Amino acid sequence: MKDHYKTLGVEKSASKEDIKKAFRKLAHEHHPDKNQGNDAKFKEINEAYTTLSDDQKRQQYDTFGSDGPSGFGDGQGGGFGGGFNGGGFDFSQFTRQQGQNGQSFEFDLGDIFGEFFGGGGGRRPRKGANITVDVQLSFKESIFGLEKEIIIHKEKIAVKIPAGIENGQGLRVQGKGEEGPGGRGDLIVRVWVTEHDVFRKESFNLVMELDLKLTTALLGATLDIDTLDGKIELKIPAGTTHNEILRVRQKGVPDERGRRGDLLIVTKVEMPKKISKAAQKLIEELKKEGL
Repeated sequence: MKDHYKTLGVEKSASKEDIKKAFRKLAHEHHPDKNQGNDAKFKEINEAYTTLSDDQKRQQYDTFGSDGPSGFGDGQGGGFGGGFNGGGFDFSQFTRQQGQNGQSFEFDLGDIFGEFFGGGGGRRPRKGANITVDVQLSFKESIFGLEKEIIIHKEKIAVKIPAGIENGQGLRVQGKGEEGPGGRGDLIVRVWVTEHDVFRKESFNLVMELDLKLTTALLGATLDIDTLDGKIELKIPAGTTHNEILRVRQKGVPDERGRRGDLLIVTKVEMPKKISKAAQKLIEELKKEGL
């Protein structure tokens, strides 16, 4: 069984912030775009983070492990272990089989057990297997969304990827999987997002850090800043402090209605390590003025 905690190098009691920090560090080290990157390791890290960063998935993993609830157990009400939730059985977990062409085929246990517990007392024909494909997106593509063309069995399928999609998130396209007696299964598209060198996503906001010279922070200035929308002019107010947040409206992540979050710019004021004698004299004058 996979140990997601061991994969991320954290304790089982780790906080969500600890898990997030560990993921970012490892994803940066093993990203396939890097010279020493490892695609298999990167996907393993993403899988671990996707599970442990979600409270419900983490609770399920801590209870049942990486395979999810399965088999006949001693769960409450004498039902299937972990499958009985007071309102019925949940056989929505997937098991995966690798195909010859490198694509994954997922079998929905709900379809299998549906043959035995189907409505009307009869058997329900089983749908075909689901097909899973991985899609790599740039950070910018994940923020604004796009349409990706995927080829399955020589059939071109246009998959609409929504704006603001999360790393490791899956999209389901119904009826585009394998053929079966009960119809075709589904296509599951798993999205992996490349980490950006400058920006990070926090809900519907984008966050970046901006280095400022001490004189720029003291006197203020107007700077050209590169954003995902192109260059903008950013006004630095006089007296800007270290770790101050400058907000640029409507330059963040779009929501489903097209409204956008903000770009949050965290200032990092650079303190000079060495100063000239002339600069020292000027600073002494400022000191006399109480600055």
